[in-house]
Amino acid sequence: MAQTRTWKPAAPPGLVRRPGLEEAAALWWREEASEETLRGDGRRWTAWTVAVAIAFTAPGIGLLLLSPWTLPVALGCFAHAWIVPWLQARRGARSVVPLGSERSAARGSERDQTAEGVALGLLGDLVGHRERELLRRCGVAFHSGALGVWLVGERGALMVRPGGHRIDCWCVRVAEAGDLPAARALWPRLAPLARLDMDPRLVQSFKAALELTGGYGGPTRPPRLPLEPEDLERVRAALPSRTAA
Repeated sequence: MAQTRTWKPAAPPGLVRRPGLEEAAALWWREEASEETLRGDGRRWTAWTVAVAIAFTAPGIGLLLLSPWTLPVALGCFAHAWIVPWLQARRGARSVVPLGSERSAARGSERDQTAEGVALGLLGDLVGHRERELLRRCGVAFHSGALGVWLVGERGALMVRPGGHRIDCWCVRVAEAGDLPAARALWPRLAPLARLDMDPRLVQSFKAALELTGGYGGPTRPPRLPLEPEDLERVRAALPSRTAA
């Protein structure tokens, strides 16, 4: 049976290539997320929620003004005004599948609990102690970013905006059978970065990687020693070609 593939429009001739990762640059038609775009999305969703609430609340109030005997129908209108936004919020929250949850792809008839535990352990090695405990208890990886705090699951992610008053849901489809060839092609590019985490000089390497990609890693503090020139070149070689400065 043929698999349904998402149609991706080709970039128009002469389009300037977007800087950054190749995978992100391929999405030329999608506007990059920023404070402005997220604020605009939030305003649209707020306006939609208000419109839904008014669409169901106004008839209920009107019915009650016409006759108190319409109370059961008015209550139904008020219930719809609450249920419809709740269903949309629940749909967004359920787009995130925690690692090891009942909806996880690993929960099949041939589930290997030992392999799943090893995989979670390896992922836990890439985060700090606090994030590792959250990953063990909830199945989501914690990451603090420029736009907010990310909670990333096996599929999908939640981003808690500064202040905690708004949460954005990101629906990410991974681990599909048709995507495995692309994943295998991407892994050789990520493997050198993963190996940096296995080196005793991982802190110095991460600081150097931040500096090479335009971030701020800061100086190395004792008792750690700065990287030697050959080690710095090893870090530079591990970075994707388009991200290293």
